[in-house]
Amino acid sequence: MAETQGTLSAAPAEPVLDADGHFHATDEPIDLKHYSFEAWLAFGFFWVLAIDIFYQFFTRYALNNSAAWTEEIARYLLIATVWIAIAAAVQLERHIHVDFFYRLMGRTLGRIFATIVDVVQIAFFIAATFLTWQMMDKMANYRMTIIDLPMNTVYAVCLAGFALAAVRSVGVAIKHWRQGYSLLERPESAVTETVS
Repeated sequence: MAETQGTLSAAPAEPVLDADGHFHATDEPIDLKHYSFEAWLAFGFFWVLAIDIFYQFFTRYALNNSAAWTEEIARYLLIATVWIAIAAAVQLERHIHVDFFYRLMGRTLGRIFATIVDVVQIAFFIAATFLTWQMMDKMANYRMTIIDLPMNTVYAVCLAGFALAAVRSVGVAIKHWRQGYSLLERPESAVTETVS
């Protein structure tokens, strides 16, 4: 314990206040490279949704003549944002994990169960992609309520989200296989990756 404190105190700290008492702090450089195509696409859908909601608010409360189409489009934009963001969350491994039981298991058993989780995740997203495709086929003639567009436009975004998530799941499983562990087995590795 004493060695740890000595090591920490030995590192020179950058002064936050200068001699005149002015506050100086420098931020780390912003790195946007780790965001995937899906994350940027979901971010785009989110901002289109925000503009749509603002337009709805403005027409309803400022003009006292609400645009009827904005509510339906907002619903579909929210669906698009979430379904595309699923793939981005899979790639970054940010979905909810329950790692409690992995602390009680041995290393080998934990590795086996983590591999099973990866395989089930891949199978789930492939099955969801297939089922969405089947649903699109059965609902080919359905139209949106207010806007005269096919409902399959919305389901196509869901299909794309599931398909991208399936592809990203395969990539995550390969990463886990190569490094020999997953976040389920070593949840502290998420903190180290975020900090470094």
